Amino acid sequence: MSNWPEPGTREVRFGLAELRPDPDRPGGWLLTVNGIAQSYVDLDDPTHLELDYVRYLGYVVDSLDPSDAPLDVVHIGGGGATFPRYLAAVRPGSRHLIIEADEALAKFVDDRLGLRSIPGVDLRLGDGLTEIATLPASSADLLIADAFEGLRMAAGITGPDFTAEVARVLRPDGIYLLNLVGTRHHLDEIRKAFPHRALLDGDVFAGYTGNQVLAAARVPLPLDTLHRRIEDAFPPARVSAEIPLG
Repeated sequence: MSNWPEPGTREVRFGLAELRPDPDRPGGWLLTVNGIAQSYVDLDDPTHLELDYVRYLGYVVDSLDPSDAPLDVVHIGGGGATFPRYLAAVRPGSRHLIIEADEALAKFVDDRLGLRSIPGVDLRLGDGLTEIATLPASSADLLIADAFEGLRMAAGITGPDFTAEVARVLRPDGIYLLNLVGTRHHLDEIRKAFPHRALLDGDVFAGYTGNQVLAAARVPLPLDTLHRRIEDAFPPARVSAEIPLG
């Protein structure tokens, strides 16, 4: 990329956002809020997924056939828009609706990283639950919930009303992907709405822990393909089909 963004900070809804370059990877930029990593974007290579949980999202999507078909995707939480960039590269023609509650953060990312320049992206500012309630039924192939308030998942995406809206908006074969941290008290609602589930996380026996990604659907997930994709992953990853959700 010839026109590099400028490093910098900005006050946003939930604290202080900072964008800084990766000294070890040309084109790499890390977005933090209050010092906590939110997104990593490689402007030279959007297929490079630096953060573990974003790779887990990639493993799931890359397991879907046909592997290059465009998708209609709703993203709850925008961050640095790493995954829309990835899908624009590997599944050209995909359409993305990014719903972001933090207007100041969205403007910071757009100013520095060109959020609106990503092919197929539409940005909508507002609360996740309120905004997805306005979307047509059966209109999305993927819905990705990756919204946080500090270290906690955003309260609006952990209730039964949100899960019901996710189920309504997804197509019958659509997949719900949730970046999962902390409390699981809301997951029983997901179990009721989506009979097929898989949990992707780091291999704790190899010393890797961190965010988990829950994949949920009303049709069987491509678990065999998913297992093959992660068997050589580094850092090591694992996928579990049986998940205690209650």
